[in-house]
Amino acid sequence: MAMAAAVAFLMPAAAANAAEGYSTANVNMRSGPSTRYPAVTVIPAGTPVEIHGCLSDVFWCDVSFYNGRGWVSGNYVQVDYRQERVLIEPDYYGGLGIPTVTFEIGRYWDNHYRGRNFYRDRDRYRGDNYYRRDNNDRDRNRVEDRRPRRDQVERHRDRNKERVIRRDRDNDGRIDRDDRRDRQRIERRDRNDDRRIERRDRSDDRRMERRERNDDRRNNRQEHRSERRDDNNRGKSQLKPRCAPGDACNR
Repeated sequence: MAMAAAVAFLMPAAAANAAEGYSTANVNMRSGPSTRYPAVTVIPAGTPVEIHGCLSDVFWCDVSFYNGRGWVSGNYVQVDYRQERVLIEPDYYGGLGIPTVTFEIGRYWDNHYRGRNFYRDRDRYRGDNYYRRDNNDRDRNRVEDRRPRRDQVERHRDRNKERVIRRDRDNDGRIDRDDRRDRQRIERRDRNDDRRIERRDRSDDRRMERRERNDDRRNNRQEHRSERRDDNNRGKSQLKPRCAPGDACNR
């Protein structure tokens, strides 16, 4: 028990500089190398972290994120290797420039979590084999994963912009089509009005011509009738016998 209680400090097995890594998901940074330790914060996917070292017996790494310090499951940490990002594996710590470290809770919590609420429960997490019971656990923040990532938000915003642009373009095209239809409708109406006016004018002209012809015929008939009447009167006057003055026909 004394040996178990002496687990107190993070000591690098070999001196090496910290390596730069990246989180592959929205993952919890915890106060120890196990999901049984309290979570300190959530590291967003794709965020760079500084890797101070990883354990050789369990797949957890000690990292710094902004001003915080904690442990992240190695299943969610990548490093740059030959211009590619690769997952960290214990067999390749040396080749990736990652030191192998050990974890002891006492001084680690004293140095980094003294002001945290869970610090007063540190005795509960003491024990050399505590984190080894969590050897195969993975620690991924599913709640944060369900939240929209920044790139997803940007893609969604870009899609909305494209949708607005297409809608405006469609509206402009629809307005242009409506304007063209209105102009065509007005032009057709004007042409129909012109044709109607022309037909009405032609009809009026024909009506006037018929009226004039009828008037001419009527005048001609009246003239013929007057001439015949004059001729008849003239003939009657010629047939009437003439009487000399003093004749009996005048009596």
